[in-house]
Amino acid sequence: MLGTLGDLVEDIVVRLGGPVNLASDTAAVVVRRRGGSAANMAVSAVRAGSAARFIGQVGEGANGDVLIDALRSDGVDVVVRRGGRVGTVVVLVDHLGERTMLSDRGGCIALDAPDPLWLEGLSVLHVPVYSLVVSPLAESAATLIGWAHDRDIIVSIDASSASVIQHYGVDRMAALLTALGPTVLLCNEMEAACLGGAANPAAVGARVTVVKQGAGPALVMQPGCATIEVPSLPIAEVRDTTGAGDAFAAGFLAAYAAGEPPDAATAAGHRTAMAAILLASAQHE
Repeated sequence: MLGTLGDLVEDIVVRLGGPVNLASDTAAVVVRRRGGSAANMAVSAVRAGSAARFIGQVGEGANGDVLIDALRSDGVDVVVRRGGRVGTVVVLVDHLGERTMLSDRGGCIALDAPDPLWLEGLSVLHVPVYSLVVSPLAESAATLIGWAHDRDIIVSIDASSASVIQHYGVDRMAALLTALGPTVLLCNEMEAACLGGAANPAAVGARVTVVKQGAGPALVMQPGCATIEVPSLPIAEVRDTTGAGDAFAAGFLAAYAAGEPPDAATAAGHRTAMAAILLASAQHE
């Protein structure tokens, strides 16, 4: 089973009909749906045929109930604490398909006092960087990662956001990644450039680092090995990339945990990312 620690929030996706008309009106299509990097990854893992567990804290009230019920209806094993406000992320999708996110994580960041039972039955623990930068969630994540290493559970960290890394501090993030020693480090090209040498798997003790490059080939790096390029899959029209990175993580980790080599696991990640892009884009038709 793949486990993921982090956010379950409401996404308000705003797809712009064209460039923003500042101080005036811009036509848009607005869709409300369940979101959160960790929750998206868990759902993508289930859709790829793997069992998945979401671990996190969800705000109180009816909106939180709806989010939890939606996640369970998608087949995810949900382990949650309740408290605080329900988190909300406004996702602005421009006319070229690029995303900008305005995040209010609400009670998601308040998860504390982790329980080792949350790791029961897991083969992988996946943690977005979002879960490593704000207390007390960050301390809970570090504790769970330590327990996962002790239990020989694969630990995956997704770099998640260049702006989050920069705000936290690049050198500070590099030191944190080194201390946590992920088995797998996933990042896109912006995050890899931000991290610099820390994106090298040897620098943080990772067995595998995968750098996604959008429509370009993903780069697979392992200590002592030549970099491998794994082509992405062509998509005729990209209208929304929301959740694609989390879907890639799900596909990659399901294959990697099953014993596939990193290049084959990366190809699996491309397939699940393509499925997520097609699904998200179809919602705007």
